[in-house]
Amino acid sequence: MFNIGKLAKAAGVTTPTIRYYEEIGLLPAADRTESGQRVYGADDLERLTFIRRCRDFGFSIEQVRLLAGLSVSSDKDCREVGDIARLHLGEVQAKLKELKALERSLQRFVAQCDAVCCGGPGRECVVFKDLTA
Repeated sequence: MFNIGKLAKAAGVTTPTIRYYEEIGLLPAADRTESGQRVYGADDLERLTFIRRCRDFGFSIEQVRLLAGLSVSSDKDCREVGDIARLHLGEVQAKLKELKALERSLQRFVAQCDAVCCGGPGRECVVFKDLTA
């Protein structure tokens, strides 16, 4: 059995995160002691670890909700999990493409700054001119 602090430490999350996941229904409401303290079991730790790992991979809360439901379902097809992962992979690939374009732009800014105005007055930096163009 875990109290909320021990569960948070074991799962690698914060106590407010646990409360939030309970509030939105990703984690079942905890049992309570007579004094009102939350009490969790091994199943809660397993589910919370699963949720944290999904979030580490960047899955949205709604995707985590779907995956969590599928992880305990005996009548759903595994293809649904693959579809969610495939969709998320496409989203990650699109973000990577955007980040690569951003990286190229920033490299140009830095190169222009180094070549044209580095050491001059800040307000005359070519980076500002590029950002306002």
